[in-house]
Amino acid sequence: MSAPSHHDRAHASTGRPRDPEVDRRIALAAVAVFGEAGWAGFSVESVARQAGVGKASIYLRWETKERLLLDGLAAHVAPVVDADTGSLRGDLTALARQLVELYAGPSRQAALRMMLEAPMIPGLAERCDELRQAQVKAARAMVRRGIRRGDLPDDSSVTLLLDTLCGGVIAHILSTPQHLEDAVQAGLDEFTENLVGFLLGSTRP
Repeated sequence: MSAPSHHDRAHASTGRPRDPEVDRRIALAAVAVFGEAGWAGFSVESVARQAGVGKASIYLRWETKERLLLDGLAAHVAPVVDADTGSLRGDLTALARQLVELYAGPSRQAALRMMLEAPMIPGLAERCDELRQAQVKAARAMVRRGIRRGDLPDDSSVTLLLDTLCGGVIAHILSTPQHLEDAVQAGLDEFTENLVGFLLGSTRP
């Protein structure tokens, strides 16, 4: 089936309103297909099958598969945000939990694929850069507050802190054997607290 023309899309936009539930299902399906199959296996056909809709429903909403993937990732692979809890330990634990949700949550496969395949997909490198910048911005704010409170040395490195925290989370998730995934999921809160405790211990003079 060929993609509907611009005239068809314009005509459809004046007819029955789009169903937000269908939009949500398609976006979720796009993220799931990309996570499972990568860009090489990503197609409008595969997303339509996963979402249980016809290809025409997708083409009425997205003109290209690149735009479909980018919008799906934007909706379901959220950037981390700054969380001012009142203490450095609380801030870093909140950051670690957001990273855990990003790399071990429902969209974990897509988030990991993004890091590997971004250069091959038009527009995705910019999306990955947005995620990285959000992480750096949140970590920088936390470090500055920690320095003001006297919890961190004045020369503390935001880059080193974020690399250690993010790297620890990703390594923990990727090194987990499949048969232990449930146990690791159940212990992620404890893991984040232990990781932050180790990190803070290593930053003290």
